[in-house]
Amino acid sequence: MDVTTPFQIGPFQTSFIEMIAVLAGLTSVWLMKKEQILAFPFGIINVVIYVIIFFRSHLYANAGINAFFALMSIYGWYNWTRPRPNAGRLSITVCSKMEMVLNILAGVGFFLLIRWLLIRYTETRLPSWDAFTTAVYILAQWMLSRKKIENWILWILSDTVMIGICFVENLYFSSFQYLVFTIIATLGFLEWRIKLMK
Repeated sequence: MDVTTPFQIGPFQTSFIEMIAVLAGLTSVWLMKKEQILAFPFGIINVVIYVIIFFRSHLYANAGINAFFALMSIYGWYNWTRPRPNAGRLSITVCSKMEMVLNILAGVGFFLLIRWLLIRYTETRLPSWDAFTTAVYILAQWMLSRKKIENWILWILSDTVMIGICFVENLYFSSFQYLVFTIIATLGFLEWRIKLMK
């Protein structure tokens, strides 16, 4: 049996590989909300599968960002567990004003570059939306790897947009996944804020 072969669940079409990706992704984000290190291996499974799914859907920037997520997940896994002198494990922190300015500038730069590459070199149907979510996800993953609380706000923003993108591309279970991601990211932000204030 080909794991990429589409099949119907009720009125919706999916594939075995998409279902695995969705389950791994939901598990990963839930564990990340809880600051559990097992979030990283589940996240890696999710993003590696989505490289394939998004490439087949001509969402090339989102395919690329998922490859980036895999690399950043390895870095985050290391960074979260690396002992720090006099501090133990990495703690949740807030971005400084300078970090915020640099992140915004980087986000705009990533968006413009990715959109230009998509328009020039691919047949993507949604270059602006694909570039927007990808640029925001780059920043979100970087902040998550460094345990910056603002990462959750960026995940909420991009996941909300991805609900619509996946629906338009007939990736209904992925669309549902991003809806759940948005809810979990909102809960993650609230939970991390409580921990930060302690």
